[in-house]
Formats: sequence, structure tokens, C-alpha cells
Amino acid sequence: MNRREFLKMSGVGLLTMFLNNYKISAQSLRKIDFHAHAILPSYIEGLKIAGIDAQAEEGFPLPKWSAEEHLKFMSSAGIDFTILSMPTPHISNSDLIRAVNEEKSALCKKFPDKFGFVSALPLPDIDSSIAEINYSIKKLGALGFKVASNSCGKYLGDESFDPIFEKLNQLESLVIIHPSPARQLPRENVITGRVMALFEYPADTTRAVLNMLANSTFEKFPKVKFVVPHCGSFLPYMKQRASAMFKMLSSMNMMKPVEIESGIKKLYFDLAGDPMPEQMDILLKITDIDHLVYGSDYPYVPAHILLQKKKLLDEQLQNKNLMKKIYIDNAENL
Repeated sequence: MNRREFLKMSGVGLLTMFLNNYKISAQSLRKIDFHAHAILPSYIEGLKIAGIDAQAEEGFPLPKWSAEEHLKFMSSAGIDFTILSMPTPHISNSDLIRAVNEEKSALCKKFPDKFGFVSALPLPDIDSSIAEINYSIKKLGALGFKVASNSCGKYLGDESFDPIFEKLNQLESLVIIHPSPARQLPRENVITGRVMALFEYPADTTRAVLNMLANSTFEKFPKVKFVVPHCGSFLPYMKQRASAMFKMLSSMNMMKPVEIESGIKKLYFDLAGDPMPEQMDILLKITDIDHLVYGSDYPYVPAHILLQKKKLLDEQLQNKNLMKKIYIDNAENL
């Protein structure tokens, strides 16, 4: 694929073309990583300009990252292609978002057979987000888009976001959901409010997806391919409870009826986090094997720990003859 072809392709078309071209030898394509982050200078500078202290917000230091170290990890883990997204904390300023997206695009053009990316959007700004979608597709070669569970306190599923998802629906876009901390948290003397990745991130992802289900986002925009992170977060537990609650609330005229089963069936889930020994089996209570894709969460999880997790996952998938299905086939279908 030459550079002109790369720039011409839409997000979904680009990924499809890459995979088709790269499968000259089917055996060589071992793994596609749907959940990884590039911590670029434009992002670090953007945090400073926005006045965001990453460690204070996340309770976790911003990891060091370089393309060289990421490629080393990919080689060790048997990952052939990685879809990069902007890290957390999220930035909402449109100029800062543009700078990060442009730098990611330049990186992926430097390593086109190793890296692709999803563009961040300056939510909750509707007009700027639609402009960024158009620019990312036409100029940057984005494979899709990353959206935060909440943006400045406004959650996915909010009907004010419908124009954005209508645009993404027209493009049949890949959309990767990523958690963001809720606006107000019990941060003092409680570890779940101090270290976001422990509880608040999966909680906020689940809150966003439940809001999308309640507001029929997945039915209204059926061509958008949503990926829910971290083994579905708390959704496997919440599905049964939410289904019962939605029915009760609709019977009391407190909300409109919701078909939660059909909504969840439309979703894809990445296996970032700890899929073994229990989490993947729990996730499969609400979805099927066709809707699982691999995710590493590099560099937020150190490489040596990810390699240990990979070994456990590989063993289980090999025993069930599912390695090609999850690492390759489902990614192609997306």
C-alpha cells in the first residue's frame, strides 16, 4: 500500500485493505491489538496546556512510552499490528486533540505495517467533533475513533451526542470506548477513588454503556462497531440486574422500554485486563466468541506483566482452538 492509497482510505476500508494485503501468508498474522496507547509529546504538552495533572487524576503515574519499546513488546508478545489510541486523562480542547491526532498519524505512516490509530474527539463539542471526524478520515488515515465514557461529565448515550453518532453510523466506523473518571468521586481514604484503574474506570465504562442501552444508542446507530474495553468492565454482572430494573422502571413509566439483549449483542469486547482465569468465561455469559478481540493495554501494564498474562491467555485459547478466532478473524470482521 502506498502513501496516497493510505490517505484515501476511510477508517474501515483502510483496516480491511491492510489486513487483506498483509495476509499474503495467513500464518504470519498472529495477533492484532485493539487496546494500546501512544504517549506522545503532543499529548504530554496538551495535558500541561489544559492544566491536567495525570498522576493526581488517575492515582497512577503516566507511563513512559516510545515507539521502539512498543515494537519490542509487540515482537515479544507476537503482536503484528496495534491500533493506538490517546491515553487517559482525556483532553477536550479541539486544538490539542488535533495536535495529538496528527502526531499519531505521522507515527503510523512511519510504521504503516505495525501501527494504526483511532482518532480522539473533542467531546462534548459537537461541531468540533464532527470536523475532527472528517479531518481524521480524509487527511489522517484514522481507522476509527476513540470516545470517552464521559466527557466533562456528559455521558455516552446523551441524546445531544446523536449528530456525532449519526455521522459515525454513515461511515460504519469503528468506535473504541475508553473510561474516564466520573466528575465527583470519594477520593480521600478510599482506594477505589484514589487509583482509577482499580474500580472507577470499569465502573464508568459500565455506566456509559448502560446509558447507551437505556437511550437505544445501539439501535439508532446499528452500523457503528463499538468496542467495550477491559473484558466488558462490570457489564457481565450488570446485564441481568439492568434488564430487570429497566423492565420495572418502564412498567412504572419512568423510562421507555429497552431491549437490552439485542443491544449487547451488537457490541465487541476487548480482553485488556485479566481475562484469565475467570474473566473471559464471565464475559461469555453475555456475548459470544465472535465478539471478542485482543487488547494489551500497553504501556499502562508493564511489558513483563503483559507477557505473563499473554502466556496464560494463549494456553487457554490454544486448548480451546480459539487463538486464530480471537487474535485474527474477529479483528478482520471489525
